[in-house]
Amino acid sequence: MPIIDMTATGQHIQELRVRKGLSVRDIQNIFGFATGNAIYKWQSGQAMPTIDNLIILADIFGVTMDEIIVIRRI
Repeated sequence: MPIIDMTATGQHIQELRVRKGLSVRDIQNIFGFATGNAIYKWQSGQAMPTIDNLIILADIFGVTMDEIIVIRRI
């Protein structure tokens, strides 16, 4: 059964962000968040972006949503 590996997905979000040369603050500003807490939670695997936010991240990073999410089979 496939499940989302939240830790690996968070690490991948961080890798994609760094690859694009963006800081957490840059992403925070794009989303209009008051703080970077949500982004830090995504990157640490403590939380997942909503579908709406995944669409925006995919656009920012120039990838598909499927390329952001890391799936693991159990």
